Amino acid sequence: MPGPLKAMEQQRGWPPEVGIVAMEVYFPSQYVEQSELEQFDGVSSGKYTIGLGQSRMGFCSDREDVNSLCLTVVQRLVERTGISYTQIGRLEVGTETIIDKSKSVKTVLMQLFEGSGNTDVEGIDTTNACFGGTAALMNAVNWIESSYWDGRYALVIAADIAVYASGNARCTGGAGAIAMLVGPNAPLVLERGVRSCHMEHAYDFYKPDMASEYPVVDGKLSIQCYLHALDCCYQTYSKKAKQAGILQGSSVLDIADAFCFHQPYCKLVMKSFARLMLNDFLKDPNPDFEGRYAGLESFRNVKLEEAYFDRSVEGAFMTSSKSLYEAKTKPSTCLAVQVGNMYTPSLYGGLASYIACNTLESIAGKRVVLFSYGSGSASAMFSLRVTEDRSPGSALEKLVSSLSDLQQRLDSRQKVAPPDFDSCMKLREETHHLAPYNPVGPVDSLFPGTWYLTSIDGMHRRKYERKPLVPLPVAGAAGDISMAEVKRPPVTGSQPPELVNNQ
Repeated sequence: MPGPLKAMEQQRGWPPEVGIVAMEVYFPSQYVEQSELEQFDGVSSGKYTIGLGQSRMGFCSDREDVNSLCLTVVQRLVERTGISYTQIGRLEVGTETIIDKSKSVKTVLMQLFEGSGNTDVEGIDTTNACFGGTAALMNAVNWIESSYWDGRYALVIAADIAVYASGNARCTGGAGAIAMLVGPNAPLVLERGVRSCHMEHAYDFYKPDMASEYPVVDGKLSIQCYLHALDCCYQTYSKKAKQAGILQGSSVLDIADAFCFHQPYCKLVMKSFARLMLNDFLKDPNPDFEGRYAGLESFRNVKLEEAYFDRSVEGAFMTSSKSLYEAKTKPSTCLAVQVGNMYTPSLYGGLASYIACNTLESIAGKRVVLFSYGSGSASAMFSLRVTEDRSPGSALEKLVSSLSDLQQRLDSRQKVAPPDFDSCMKLREETHHLAPYNPVGPVDSLFPGTWYLTSIDGMHRRKYERKPLVPLPVAGAAGDISMAEVKRPPVTGSQPPELVNNQ
């Protein structure tokens, strides 16, 4: 049975197959090797690479801020898709990288719309740690399914720069931006009626010092809040999936082809997937001890709330779930392993990685379950279905093709030695919110087409320029545009070389 949702959709006249139409990914052009950072920090070998599951970490110089990241990823998406700025009716930004307590990043992005004459664009910034991007996506979908929708696309941007003070947390930084075009008849369709949320008050990770980029972190509490939120969202999602007719007497682990998680570091993603199996195991009245749960008999009386830091439980279920994890979740960690924690874009970087690691044929028709978490805390679990249409020129074919160069772009980055990375972090710390200020970071190392900060005047007004988008000789080369983009005529609303953020 399809459940009551189909009848409800017809009654309410919802547009069909609302979801993610297109995606664009941006990450910094420079990185530091985690193995080299281990030596520089004087920690044991493998602490970052094995203990956290990270290999590289992307970072930004003083030339990039949250505004420039968003400018880059938005213009990149518009150029790749060929849409006009007039076709966008809502623009939502999810970020926790605040550089102004009043003026939103969204208003800065409106400068890209000036040439098109389109100022009728709803939406604003959304902030709650790493959950802001998901809240922005929810807002966009809700708008399209409301009486206020005017038929245009919504554009959702998640962007952050994650930096930490010198110490054992610095290795969990990262940076990046994801842009998602949302509309009907999408290749990634959000499943209606099965979204679950868990919200509560906690001081696990927060940023009370407005003069600093650094957060205050209670590491142990942060992990506990994350896993507790995962338990709650998974249980509620399972109930709603049954009510919607999606889940009929089986586990969500069985009906989902892939799972994407918020990824502070990749070892936590492995633990999270194992946690889902633990949830299923404890509520299963007749666990199969000869199959999926072989060797887990001694954990039958475990209580979820007592197992957050139980290494025996954690290890046993990570071992039992390993084959499922490698098939259903590991492909989504490609970007996080090499870029680090991007905060709000983290979950959607996982979705982009999953798509990039699959072929058009292998991804069509799949169901993906996503878990989003932001400290403080806010969380949600929801799912999407990949369309079956994989014909040439289809929306799915375009989406898969647009992300096919992800690994090439990662490989094209510039490696920076740990001492130089450390100096860059010190520079950011000393110049954060300085005014006036002229950035000193090099521009030549940035990817073509990257927006960057040129100056901040005495009134904190920021100016940006875009590095020329010059195609390389090889089509589809990392950090470059494809040949299809070279041939495409200029997009409506193309901008002058300088933008000003009147903060």
